[in-house]
Amino acid sequence: MECIRIQNLRISRFIVGSNPFSGFSHQGSARDLEMKRFFTADRIKQTLRQAEELGVTALVARTDYHIMRLLLEYRDEGGRIEWLAQTCPEVGSHQACVTRAASGGAKACHIHGGVMDFLLAQGRLAEIPPVIEAIRERGMLAGIAGHNPQVFEWAERHLDVDYYLCSYYNSAHRDKAAEHVSGTAEWFLEEDRRIMGELIQTLSKPVIHYKIMAAGRNDPREAFEFAARHMREDDAVCVGLYAKEKPGMLKEDVDLLEEALAAAHRKKRRSADRSTDT
Repeated sequence: MECIRIQNLRISRFIVGSNPFSGFSHQGSARDLEMKRFFTADRIKQTLRQAEELGVTALVARTDYHIMRLLLEYRDEGGRIEWLAQTCPEVGSHQACVTRAASGGAKACHIHGGVMDFLLAQGRLAEIPPVIEAIRERGMLAGIAGHNPQVFEWAERHLDVDYYLCSYYNSAHRDKAAEHVSGTAEWFLEEDRRIMGELIQTLSKPVIHYKIMAAGRNDPREAFEFAARHMREDDAVCVGLYAKEKPGMLKEDVDLLEEALAAAHRKKRRSADRSTDT
């Protein structure tokens, strides 16, 4: 498994996403409930142990009580995956989330993407620099997530962070509320993916690419090939999985990423060789 480095943190280029663990399917309320029923604590821990066996070393997960209790059990049982903590607006303030992340042993903490989109829409992004400072004061790497490209354009001008999480799809209105509401309409547009893929090339920080599958709507092989073409040296992907009907999904996804990265590396080498020849 290829790895990247964000400051002093070395992690795998494939990162497990936890949305399905918490019942965020982005496929409707019935699917949300199905995921919640499937992902018992034991099944989540089994998934993380399987990820470890495949060389995956990192998890993006919320700073809610469900995830924190789960990670406590997982670590007490010998689990080693590193936690990149995401704030969650429905379970307290920015500062409360940061405090929970630090107490739970997170190596990094980033602001929820919906929160960043919401604060952008409300003209309240000035709230964010003190939160980034608080994250660093607690010894964690600091980052932000977002679905709206304008979030990262603002961050490049006004914010000092260690990493970004960039969603390929700006799939819902976040001007009235930060948190996704189960069952509300969402859209996954190819134009949004293209715009974010191009923007990522201009950003000054490592990027964790997420929602690369459009919440299960994209063909996995094509999704990983697109991601690999747009990943830079210290970029990674975050992928959630729901393996109820396909127990081998995690290994398949890891294999697809590695194949896509190998193909992208070969293409870059051929391009470099042609440039040298001319």
